Amino acid sequence: MASLISCPHCGARPKEEFSIRGDANLARPAPDAGADAWFDYVYLRDNPRGRHSEYWHHSSGCRRWLIVERDTVTHAVHGVRDAALSKLGGEPA
Repeated sequence: MASLISCPHCGARPKEEFSIRGDANLARPAPDAGADAWFDYVYLRDNPRGRHSEYWHHSSGCRRWLIVERDTVTHAVHGVRDAALSKLGGEPA
C-alpha cells in the first residue's frame, strides 16, 4: 500500500509525487550576518527524533510548497498546510 500525503490543494496523493526539501523551522540569517552564522545555517543540521516540520514540494502535482508535520521515527504524517499561507499568518488549509 502506498503512503499518501493529503495535499490541501489536490487531496490524498502518493508520497512519490513530493520532494522533501528540509527543516521548516530554520531561520535564514540576515544578509550581513557573519560567516559563522552562514556556516551554521548551510552546513549544521539537527537530526530530530519524533514530530518535525519539513518543507515538501508537490513537484508532480500542484507544484505548491507545503509544510508537512511528520514523525521521523514512524513516518506518520500528522498535518499538512500550505507554506505560503503559513508565512502570511493564514490558516492551514
